Amino acid sequence: MSLVEPTNLVKILAAFFNFKRPEYEQWDLAADEFKSRVPELSKKLLGLIQQARVDDKDFKAAFNNFAEQCHQAINPNLTDAAIEEMLIQHLLTERVFRRIFNHPDFAKRNIIAREIENVIDKLTAHSFNRDTFFDDLKYFYKALEDVAATIDEYDYKQHFLNTVYERFFQGFSVKVADTHGIVYTPQPIVDFMVKSVDEILQKEFGKSLASEGVHFLDPFVGTGNFIVRIMREIAAQSRLALKEKYTKELHCNEVMLLPYYIANMNIEHEYLDLMDKKYQPFEGICLADTFELAEGMQSDMFVPENTERVKKQQQTNFFVIIGNPPYNAGQINENDNNKNRKYKVIDGRVKNTYSKESKATLRNALSDPYVKAIRWASDRIGDEGIVAFVTNNGFLDNVAFDGMRKHLGEDFSKIYVLDLGGNVRKNPKLSGTTHNVFGIQVGVSINLLVKRKDSKNTDIFYARVGEDWRKEAKYAYLDEKQHLAQVEWQIITPDKKHTWLTEGLHSEFEEFLPLGSKSAKAEKGITEGVIFKTYSGGVKTNRDAWAYNFNQ
Repeated sequence: MSLVEPTNLVKILAAFFNFKRPEYEQWDLAADEFKSRVPELSKKLLGLIQQARVDDKDFKAAFNNFAEQCHQAINPNLTDAAIEEMLIQHLLTERVFRRIFNHPDFAKRNIIAREIENVIDKLTAHSFNRDTFFDDLKYFYKALEDVAATIDEYDYKQHFLNTVYERFFQGFSVKVADTHGIVYTPQPIVDFMVKSVDEILQKEFGKSLASEGVHFLDPFVGTGNFIVRIMREIAAQSRLALKEKYTKELHCNEVMLLPYYIANMNIEHEYLDLMDKKYQPFEGICLADTFELAEGMQSDMFVPENTERVKKQQQTNFFVIIGNPPYNAGQINENDNNKNRKYKVIDGRVKNTYSKESKATLRNALSDPYVKAIRWASDRIGDEGIVAFVTNNGFLDNVAFDGMRKHLGEDFSKIYVLDLGGNVRKNPKLSGTTHNVFGIQVGVSINLLVKRKDSKNTDIFYARVGEDWRKEAKYAYLDEKQHLAQVEWQIITPDKKHTWLTEGLHSEFEEFLPLGSKSAKAEKGITEGVIFKTYSGGVKTNRDAWAYNFNQ
């Protein structure tokens, strides 16, 4: 399969990022063509790496050393296959993002890239010629670089960066994209959330984004959109304040290598632009798993610099936690072997609070990473502060989340929920790509949670966009409103069962005779007050295609 000629591809890409529809379709074809090459290249690289681990002693030693650092920094159960993927990600994308940001020495300067380059140097010493291997991709790389060079406007640049990242990663590894929620946050959502946080800081605490002592953390930084947007707002208030924030009070984590690179370069490049081309390395980013940090078992993490950053972050009192946590309650098919990771501390906190207080029988939805993120952030923010997350909106009315809603009402003094809808599973008339702001199947909401130590009551404010609104209309709405003070809010008064939104449940429901109950099932002999004494959920394999099928 041949690639599009470089001059034509540049035109296609440039037209796409100016949002011209016909060329957008052509760009899709070009992007799909590149994406289709990625699995083939990945397979070849994997073969080279695996063979070198057998034949090349120097590479084997370097690989094992790097693997040990990964186990300490990211996940003690990380497999060699996952580490091989990290090397492949680096090899396939390092040139693209280095050139987009015009950081020719990034691989030498960045503390993590430097470690990986050490491993790859051993690979290229005997087993692999980097330039020759990627020779037939140089046209596409060059096209991306040429288009990036023509983009000056901030929003377009972020859109370009995120689109390249998302397209590549979802083509590179569907499973990883699914588990970690590889969907970038659209700029109107980022803008609305950052400006809303500034509004809350001023209204509730007499502070601003630029105020000294207001530490920010994006625990799932992705490509760095939220930190970059915060920097732009701070610079508009005070460039001197930005210098202080950049070096001391902006923090973020990323668990995956590719977005870590992009976020690091994105943030450093933005600072370079805002501060008249004065380069300053960004030391607030850690390659680490935010949930793993809560486990309290970290030792040295990759290199001394990363370890020091993690220790500094763990000792910091954060006033604002903001971002887009991953959300993926679990795979549909057990055969995918793509389960979310378990975390003893965070899972225990969810179990002992949200799950313990729930009256629901099935609570599987509470294992979703976004639920863990809200639980973790509620604890991490301390006595005062703001948690601003854009998440799955299932917690608003799902029965399994009654305990979570109870605790949110106890943990925060004010809760603002802007429901962006888009739940295709609830409303099949909707289209994920057309109506959902992320292009996914589950509904989405922007959640702004405010904690004040002098407040005794909780006020819950709710607003939602039209059920049938297309995502472009939702973006326009966010751009128009700018921040939460411009939104018309409805005050929510939870009932005794911690119901926020579900309508149509009447009080007489409690008087109906139940089909069965756990208490009746546990008692011996005949039990009154239920129709059936014994009941069960039946056979559950979570492997339906193997348990029954039309295929003999």
